[in-house]
Amino acid sequence: MTPYYRAISLAALLTTVVFGMRQDADTVRSSQWHLRFLNVEAAQQVSKGDGVEVAIVDTGVDPHRDLDNNLRPGAVVDPRSPTGDGRTDSDGHGTAMAGLIAAHGRGPDGALGIAPRSQIVPVTISSSGEPVSPDVAAAGIEWATTRHVEVINLSYSGGPSSSLREAVERAIEEDIVVVAAVGNRPSRGVEFPAMYPGVLAVGAVDKSGSIADISVTGQGVVLTAPGVDIHSTSRRDQYQRADGTSDAAAIVSGAVALVRSRFPELPAEEVVHRLTATATDRGSPGRDDEYGFGVLNIVAALTADVPPLSPSASAATPSSAGDALPPVDGHRADGSAIWIAALVGAGVVIGVFILIVLARRHRVGRRPVP
Repeated sequence: MTPYYRAISLAALLTTVVFGMRQDADTVRSSQWHLRFLNVEAAQQVSKGDGVEVAIVDTGVDPHRDLDNNLRPGAVVDPRSPTGDGRTDSDGHGTAMAGLIAAHGRGPDGALGIAPRSQIVPVTISSSGEPVSPDVAAAGIEWATTRHVEVINLSYSGGPSSSLREAVERAIEEDIVVVAAVGNRPSRGVEFPAMYPGVLAVGAVDKSGSIADISVTGQGVVLTAPGVDIHSTSRRDQYQRADGTSDAAAIVSGAVALVRSRFPELPAEEVVHRLTATATDRGSPGRDDEYGFGVLNIVAALTADVPPLSPSASAATPSSAGDALPPVDGHRADGSAIWIAALVGAGVVIGVFILIVLARRHRVGRRPVP
């Protein structure tokens, strides 16, 4: 059995450990400690994910009552069960990821996702949680790319393949933020697709904000988020509790949806930059192999003044619209003002030159009055 198969076998993608499947709707919200840890209430006063579609490439999503307003038709690319639109889940893993991203609950009851007004597009690559090949996962990513979603959540890990790499590359080229779990121990390093360049690779932290014992570490880690004792939706209107970097990846996908809704013109690369630039630094200063750029800080990602990676992206974010050009003599100037100043200056120089020439010609041509 390949490492990829081991990572998603036993009816759970990314070896998520489920401790309990039943929980009352009126207690699950209080058990979602990651909402308080990330100050999600404050974040949702700024953005709730309106207008953003998130594809969950997983086991499908059951039509849970906490997802009534969020679940759209998707697709099934599992060759062993190639019918349906993704809105069934005989395993529960995909439904849990959907709840972490977009559950709206019912008032104070039920599960609450990070982006409760975003829309979930389920793409089933394993109808029963059985192992799948990287080619099938690639097909799921390809389908989501053609759907033109804004975010693709990949809460699984395994080995590489050319088709998987190409599918990820195409999604990134289409301005989609691709979020993937780095993998769980006992794996020894960041797995695929998280290891591919451009992927927002997510590790897990515990309730203290320290790296979780279950989280893989390594060079490819980009960001970390809560991934221990995570409560979310499950099949048949029930709830579950689990550990795993899959949960952390889903939470980050929800944060991406908030940012993409808040800054709809911001390119995918800049969305990732905003999340990494505002992360809470832990471990060694700067990026490290445990925390990546740090622990997710959603409120900062939505409100901070983050200089863009490129000047062309600055106009896409309200907080940095005036940062396209550096200050001039202590005052900020835009491009048009600089060009106008240059043209005026050139006109003055030319005018002076013409006056000097005319003056000289006038002096040379003058004759005495007879």
